[in-house]
Amino acid sequence: MLQRLGFPDVGPHRRFVSALAIDAVGSGIWMPLSMLYFLHQTSLSLVQLGLAMTIANTVVIPVVPMLGSLVDRIGPKWVMQLGNAGAAVAFALYPFAHSLWSVTLLVFAATATRSAFWGALGPMVTQITRPGEREIWFGFLQAMRNAGYGVGGVLAAVALTVGSSASFQSVVLANAASYVVAFLLMAGVSGGGRPEPASGGIEDQARGWWVAFADRGYRVLIAVIFCYALVETTLNITMPVYFIDTLGLPGWVPGTVFVINTVMIGVGQGLVVRAMTGAVRRRVLHTAITFSAVSFVTLYAAHALSVTTGVVVVLVAAVVYTLGEMTTGPVVAALSAETPPPEQRGRYMAATQLAWSASSAVGPLVYSALLDRGALAAWGGPLLLCLVWSGLVEVLAARMPQAARPVTNVAEGEPGAVEHTAEAPRSS
Repeated sequence: MLQRLGFPDVGPHRRFVSALAIDAVGSGIWMPLSMLYFLHQTSLSLVQLGLAMTIANTVVIPVVPMLGSLVDRIGPKWVMQLGNAGAAVAFALYPFAHSLWSVTLLVFAATATRSAFWGALGPMVTQITRPGEREIWFGFLQAMRNAGYGVGGVLAAVALTVGSSASFQSVVLANAASYVVAFLLMAGVSGGGRPEPASGGIEDQARGWWVAFADRGYRVLIAVIFCYALVETTLNITMPVYFIDTLGLPGWVPGTVFVINTVMIGVGQGLVVRAMTGAVRRRVLHTAITFSAVSFVTLYAAHALSVTTGVVVVLVAAVVYTLGEMTTGPVVAALSAETPPPEQRGRYMAATQLAWSASSAVGPLVYSALLDRGALAAWGGPLLLCLVWSGLVEVLAARMPQAARPVTNVAEGEPGAVEHTAEAPRSS
């Protein structure tokens, strides 16, 4: 069934995939309730909770590079296990957090341990898969994560409907239990140990967390991922406010847009990756940027339409926007995983996590300021970002040969695999 949807054969990695699926469901239960939980279970105000979460998420940022170094020292599997164990403990302690600082401390602990998990995931996937099939695997994991979030979201809706203290506490404990189950499943996964240096030995291992930023090509990739991540934040920040406050659309529209996004990725991600076969990665990224730009223009156009027509246009734009997300994610994930030296992959990929963290910090401030200036600014800003993103992709292809190679979707050494050859040089 999975192969019909364009996904890989998970047979050899069933425990690993099951652990990630359990983790995604647990996260899906928690995410919609994270703020509501503390509002209902503590005496803290909304402003105090916002301050606690901002402090916790900000303090985590400098921890991310250190986690990347840890991945290179002990291996991605063990860092993922530290993340699972730490998250289980943190969430099990949530019912005892009532003061501003106890909430801040536990949110920091939970966020740091989740950063450890996600920072080690890319290196882990890269170790247990082969070149040529990375887009398929990263696309599959993105789809599975979205499906898990969807299932968890349904369970969260049940807890919200009940609305009792017991229901909120059950959500927290269920999330903690999901990390325990993921830990037990991961314990039986082979691979994921400390990688052997490809060259350079101890000298390469001793390089600091900044090694990725000293790599000219990878620096550009980090900037590309930052643009992609910042575009992605429009789904959660700009769109809901724009739909309700600017367009005056019915309250069910933002939720429907999120469902469209989740279902399309969950069901169609593998088919989109398969459709990339033979296409040069640089061109795939430009196609993705085009999808994003078209969706933003369409959303801007909705402000001049009636409510009924606006709903239809917004839902169409959501489809186009999601195609952009589905096209970009697997390619940038594969590039970020394949290009670093094996013994430095943790530090390199931690740098891409910083791009996501930075977008989470910048996005709310930038997009709220643009929204305050009206529809043209709200979508003109993301369109300008798409232009910058497109230019960076061209620079990336010039500096990183892997970005000028085709997507093969066949593991090296398998029948049908083709040699990775770059595009012919383009005239400047």
